[in-house]
Amino acid sequence: MWFVILSVICSVSVGIFLKVAKRFQLNVFQIITFNYFSALLLTYFTYQPNLAIEQKSVPYSLFISLAFLLPVVFFIQAKSIKLTGIVKTDIAQRLSLFIPLIASYYLFNETFSSLKIIGFVVGFSAIFFTLNKKSESKSNNWVYPLLVLFGFGIIDILFKKVAVFKAFSFTTSLFLIFCGAFIVSILFLIGKIIVQKEKLGMKNVLWGLALGILNFGNILFYLKAHKALAENPSTVFAGMNMGVIILGSLAGILLFKEKMTKWNYFGIILAIISIIIITLSQLK
Repeated sequence: MWFVILSVICSVSVGIFLKVAKRFQLNVFQIITFNYFSALLLTYFTYQPNLAIEQKSVPYSLFISLAFLLPVVFFIQAKSIKLTGIVKTDIAQRLSLFIPLIASYYLFNETFSSLKIIGFVVGFSAIFFTLNKKSESKSNNWVYPLLVLFGFGIIDILFKKVAVFKAFSFTTSLFLIFCGAFIVSILFLIGKIIVQKEKLGMKNVLWGLALGILNFGNILFYLKAHKALAENPSTVFAGMNMGVIILGSLAGILLFKEKMTKWNYFGIILAIISIIIITLSQLK
């Protein structure tokens, strides 16, 4: 579970980073683009991944899907927050947990104990109570939140597949995915520069390189968690979501002075209980 905790810390730090960047009116898309460049450099120089691999052993469909989905879903998330508000977007992102949990049972053949099922029920209740806030947006457009829900759910499943892929090391896989995500992002950015006459800002580049450090840690520890708990992917999926709810809520209260209702605090308590139950189910 330590890898899950480290991944949660990095994930919430990414959210805090983007929220602060928004206050400085920086270009989020440019930041997202160069975050992948930073992440691929970190992967290469930290782990020296073996790139002498046979082309026929590369799962192209898996890597290309992730390389495309990572920046696109990141961008859709930012668009959803802008158009429908952070509350609806947050709800969609947390409810994406349904998709990998279903996959754990049908695709990865995991058996759920009664204790773990209780933990999931408590966890979904925590999502409801923690996100029971008034939205700052009156828009009822659920297209972007739905895309966020399916996007994050599919990404979780694909990363689980990467974690159990055995033809070569997962750090090599990570490097190839980051390379692909950067190529997709930079192509989009070049298009925006040509078509929309968007200017490339050095501040955005520097913030993106810094964000890449956190994103690198987030995905690296997430993959390590799936490798350590290979027989129990649902534990990683649920642990990540509940952990982000707890730490993200605390960050909102302490750093951004966000107002919380008594039901929100009740949701945080339920999230803590959910993690305890799921952890106990692992011990059994």
